[in-house]
Amino acid sequence: MHPLLNVIATRPQLLAEHAQAYAELVAAELPRATSAWKRQALLHGLALLGWVAALLLGGVALMLWAALPAAAMTAAWLLIAVPLLPVLAGIACLIAARSGIEADLLGDLRLQVSADLTMLRAATLTP
Repeated sequence: MHPLLNVIATRPQLLAEHAQAYAELVAAELPRATSAWKRQALLHGLALLGWVAALLLGGVALMLWAALPAAAMTAAWLLIAVPLLPVLAGIACLIAARSGIEADLLGDLRLQVSADLTMLRAATLTP
């Protein structure tokens, strides 16, 4: 008989305690991971919003450039500078979203699952 089946048959409370420990581990790590995911989603949304605003302002600048005579434009550089600001803000938001990525989100849970799988493999291999 497999050792895991033996434990489940003879001491089911150990399985319940192990499941409860997993639930506590998830409950401890999930708020931190959720807040990081929300921050990333917000920053990606702001980056998209900045790029859409830049696209709209660029279209307006293009229409102004086409409609107005060159002699009447006293500050033509603004036709480039104004749409460029939301582009730069979008890039800054994207950089902030990427730099804030925590590589170890749910890391303790991954370690625990890995340890349990290693223990199960070891129990399976022993006669």
